[in-house]
Amino acid sequence: MAAVEKPLLFSYFRSSCSWRVRIALALKGIQFDQCPINLIQDGGQQLTDEFKRVNPMQQVPALRIDGVTISQSLAIIEYLEETRPLPPLLPKDPIKRAQCRMLSDHITSGIQPLQNLFVLQKVGDGKLEWAQYFIMKGFQALEMLLQETSGKYCVGDEVTMADLCLVPQVANADRYKVSMTPYPTISRINEALLQLEAFQVSHPSVQPDTPQDFQA
Repeated sequence: MAAVEKPLLFSYFRSSCSWRVRIALALKGIQFDQCPINLIQDGGQQLTDEFKRVNPMQQVPALRIDGVTISQSLAIIEYLEETRPLPPLLPKDPIKRAQCRMLSDHITSGIQPLQNLFVLQKVGDGKLEWAQYFIMKGFQALEMLLQETSGKYCVGDEVTMADLCLVPQVANADRYKVSMTPYPTISRINEALLQLEAFQVSHPSVQPDTPQDFQA
């Protein structure tokens, strides 16, 4: 019988989208290999023709698994959920499931893309202020939403896909010097999640491609 090929994650240590997927893989106990894609070295390894064949959008993450390559972090997480359902990252209750997807989309569509590397490269002067504006605008809404949906974590007391999106985005806020004082619910949930092993082993500070200056 042929050996099952280990999943291969194309990732960058500081990519919040990649971090979401690393958390999901860790939570589900999936062993995987990593292929680091340096987004800033020599103009960006993601821009090579070789990587374009992996992901035509030339973005990370991409996960090669089960004979296919899947890009876009939420699509990857949903695939893992459907094929490796334990532990679940989407609630069974349809309302909570919708809330989980709502919060995830709020972060992954409404906040992160507006302050990612590609966008900031196009902004020119005022990159910090641009990033801060869109993170704070998104967090103001997210704080209100979480006051309705959260328990210990984003949706009730179980870790869900929304939590996988929250923690990397809070790290981005810290990176861009956004004060978390106005967002006590976000801060509380983030602190609780960072105590979990899956969030620690997937952290940007402990990845194979983490530069020495960023290592824990």
